Amino acid sequence: MIIRFIHVPPQASILQSSQNSTKTHNKALKRSSINPKNGVITATAPPPPPSLVTTDSGLLFREKILYLKALKVNPTKALQKNPNFRSTSLESLKSVENCLSSMGIERSEFGRIFDMYPQLLTCDPHTDLYPIFGFLLNDVGLNYFDIRKSILRCPRLLICSVEDQLKPTLQFLRKLGFVGPNKITSQTTLLLVSSVKGTLMPKLDYLIGLGFAYEEVVNMVLRSPGLLTFSIENNFKPKVDYFLNEMKGDLSDLKKFPQYFSYSLEGKIMRRHKLLVNEGLSVPLWEMLKISDGEFTARLIEARLRLGDKR
Repeated sequence: MIIRFIHVPPQASILQSSQNSTKTHNKALKRSSINPKNGVITATAPPPPPSLVTTDSGLLFREKILYLKALKVNPTKALQKNPNFRSTSLESLKSVENCLSSMGIERSEFGRIFDMYPQLLTCDPHTDLYPIFGFLLNDVGLNYFDIRKSILRCPRLLICSVEDQLKPTLQFLRKLGFVGPNKITSQTTLLLVSSVKGTLMPKLDYLIGLGFAYEEVVNMVLRSPGLLTFSIENNFKPKVDYFLNEMKGDLSDLKKFPQYFSYSLEGKIMRRHKLLVNEGLSVPLWEMLKISDGEFTARLIEARLRLGDKR
């Protein structure tokens, strides 16, 4: 028995739904006839189903919104801050995800990054992202696994220009002393996003203005790089004022323990200082702040007992 398939042109419009197309496809399979003279079965072949790739702009937009939600990204915020999202294809969005994934960043971490910087959603990985990764690997000298740590610690790195921002700041920091054992690491790459003239130099000048020598300030910064990330108005000034006027401290103590500026003024510095004053106690700055709350309380109780025995 010979079976011949004869193509029958599709009758339905290409805009019909895939479900109707499938029904037409199945019905066509059932249409067949037998030639009584030669016994040949002639079956009509079904029309090919229309492509499952939709060109409906509304459906395409909905797919992109669902994609953002799957990444835990706020679609409303993304649209407001990045209007280009509307015209970007889903494939382009996924290329950004693939690029970040190639550097070890997990899908569960994309939401925070894209919420902070929605413009990344429509960037070109080859011109915008890979040069940054190459800079961190080759110029800064990070290893592959530290790239992810750096990005998660400071996502702003992903929107910085290598030539205009990152390289000049790296050169400045290296001249300052961030080399050898003090070289830039995944913990300090966030310094690279700071403007040399607008951010880093004013902070150095402020510390020098307190009475420290330039070399002393450099040593303080290398010991506590976070100093270069603190606000002059919101951190340095109120803490210096409290240290000098309320604690009657000496600048040499800050030189020995620059980490002082990394502690909360109201949450730790003032609270512990007042407790010590109430007990008539005085301890070195590092001892007052560096130990845990539990250990601080234990030492305070111990000091009270000793004073009680003397009385």
